Amino acid sequence: MVQLSDFAPKLRDSNFGLPLNQLLLRIKTISSPWWGAPRKFDPNFEKRRISWLELFYDLVYVIAISRITHHLAIHMTVNGFLQYAGLFFLIFWGWLNGSLYHDIHGNAGLRTRLMTLWQVMIVAALAVTIDQPSPTWYINTTIVFMVMQFFITYAWWSIGFYDKNHRRYNKPYTILFLISLALMALSLFVARPWLKFLGVAVIVCNYLPPFIAHRLLRKSSLDLSLSWSMAERLGLFTIIVFGEVVLGVVNGISNVDNLDFTAWLNFALAICIVFALWWIFFALMSGRNAKPGFVTATVLELLCIPTLMSLGLIAARFSYLFGPNQANKTLNIVFSCTVGTFLIGINLMMGLLDYPHIFNAIRRPVRLSLILTAIILFAWSLVNVEFPTHYHLLVVLGILLVEIICLNFFYYNLDFEERTKMEASLAESE
Repeated sequence: MVQLSDFAPKLRDSNFGLPLNQLLLRIKTISSPWWGAPRKFDPNFEKRRISWLELFYDLVYVIAISRITHHLAIHMTVNGFLQYAGLFFLIFWGWLNGSLYHDIHGNAGLRTRLMTLWQVMIVAALAVTIDQPSPTWYINTTIVFMVMQFFITYAWWSIGFYDKNHRRYNKPYTILFLISLALMALSLFVARPWLKFLGVAVIVCNYLPPFIAHRLLRKSSLDLSLSWSMAERLGLFTIIVFGEVVLGVVNGISNVDNLDFTAWLNFALAICIVFALWWIFFALMSGRNAKPGFVTATVLELLCIPTLMSLGLIAARFSYLFGPNQANKTLNIVFSCTVGTFLIGINLMMGLLDYPHIFNAIRRPVRLSLILTAIILFAWSLVNVEFPTHYHLLVVLGILLVEIICLNFFYYNLDFEERTKMEASLAESE
């Protein structure tokens, strides 16, 4: 039987001029830099710029979010919303884990680029399956999610292959993600009434590991905070969803046969509402990092989900805005309530963000104003009168403009010198 050792003398005498074991070591040494093993875990993040690879990775999620928002727009029912919520939870989970993996362990090597490519392919395949006829779409979408689940499980597990000290931290991820994978497979064979329970179990298993890993980190006297780059990535993901809201307005007006003055007025008011929501969100969130702590960072990431889902519902409502159902009372209730929910989400996220000391004087009034504005929007949705769309949009825009005026009033009443320092600090961070 021929053995590898039989070839060692020949290799030694060849042009390589090295014994086999030294030759393999030399190949490993040469290949390591371009292959790029994952960076070792380090809770002390350095401030860095977002890479072009990360921006390309985010691009494919624009398509995925667009597809599920369109799916919601044509299935504007309770079941349609539950489907949208489940899809959003899992898509955001995929984006978040891929982003965190790159932020903590990514580098410029070939391995990181291939890992990104594979996940881009998975998400693109997911976008293909979403609008297929039922029940084909559910089966194909579930299978694609299973591939994503397996891939992300492998990504976290593989860190322990390169860094043995990291194995105890990724163990809860590996175990719970595999349980989630098994539940997804089970959902292909159970009756429809059980699907909702399995869906909730899958989401819980996927979002639970960080809280368990936090306890393991504490035992090792370690903690992990949200990095500046991940805070910026969350802002970019928010911009993706805002883009879908604008697209919802464009899709809505594109379906109108007669673009008269009223249609263009509705269009202008809708775009102004989107801009007002953007203004409020980024005026309070831009350039702000989360308070220290792994749990704080995880809760902030979780709060992004209902906040951004509210934007998706607004986008779906805009798709109906100019059509024959434009004065539909139920849809107007959904619209006002989701705008209010978006403001409440901002309020809750503000409690987890780190602001300059000067901002403490107005932090409480700002959060209170967001709550009051949300309550007014909820109350407006209950008014039992079917106004024309432009009246309804004008009222909502007016409420948001009052909120913006209040925010500016609070801000510009701060001490001028301290405000100037805060603006300089914010400009430097951006």
